[in-house]
Amino acid sequence: MTRRGIRYWLIAALLNSSAAFAYTQAELETFDNEPPVIRDLLERASVKVADDDPNAVWEAANLYCEAARYGSAEGAYRLGMLYAFGRGVPANRDYAANLFGIAAMHGHFEAQKMLETIELRTQNTPACVLDAVAPEKPVPDAASEGSAAIDAYIANLPKDKRWVVSLVHNIAEWYKVDPKLVLSIITAESNFKVKTKSNVDAQGLMQLIPATAERFNVKNAYNASQNIRGGVKYLRWLLSYFRGDVALTVAAYNAGEGAVDKYRGVPPYRETKAYVKKVLGLYQNERHDFDESLTKASPALRSRRPGRRG
Repeated sequence: MTRRGIRYWLIAALLNSSAAFAYTQAELETFDNEPPVIRDLLERASVKVADDDPNAVWEAANLYCEAARYGSAEGAYRLGMLYAFGRGVPANRDYAANLFGIAAMHGHFEAQKMLETIELRTQNTPACVLDAVAPEKPVPDAASEGSAAIDAYIANLPKDKRWVVSLVHNIAEWYKVDPKLVLSIITAESNFKVKTKSNVDAQGLMQLIPATAERFNVKNAYNASQNIRGGVKYLRWLLSYFRGDVALTVAAYNAGEGAVDKYRGVPPYRETKAYVKKVLGLYQNERHDFDESLTKASPALRSRRPGRRG
């Protein structure tokens, strides 16, 4: 396909696609500001990355690697997005953060925003950016065990909601929170509705109230990435506070950690008890790993069995 043919095909695809990795007209104009060699690489990669074929996305990653070797901030950013979300290459948070850092140093605004989400700085650069070698290919996921209820629910999600699952997996893994717990929370809170709002002003996928959004630096609770990041960070803190006790963590997510401390367990509120039952029914695990360095243990644990790691 000629350069002009690629441009026309890409514009047509953009007009008919709502894919997360599609390019806007502004981004096409960004390509025009690149030197011809880099622009050609980015345009060819953008055609491949819109494909559902994993091998095509891997080929796009290879082109982004080459663009990044030429010093393209856009190439580094786009390759970082593939590593961040595990598309065409294995998901690798360190690589993603490094590539976003490289792009951000050249003034790439979107890369700077991604660095705020990942909250990580590394020196781990993919080999394909340093040398003319192909990027690694992803290893197929092994079948997961447990959490059959949430797995079954996710398997039957409408196609237009399934992108949330992929986003949850990546953000949750960055913060070492089980994605299945996060998905169980989202199911109970919003049923995957991005713009929903409750009568107490809880907002978005994970139904963050304004105070929680502010506590975890969420500027726009209706932005899916920000909302999930804030909710996951809160869950990580709660898991530390309740030393991996999932029931207390889930109860606190619904009613606040103060209520759990007050009642030394799941508060006797009808809504909270039903909420805990629903989430545990989906998640089907009573314990979760936790980082005890994040906060001291809740006083509610003194009247329960000691928490443990794992």
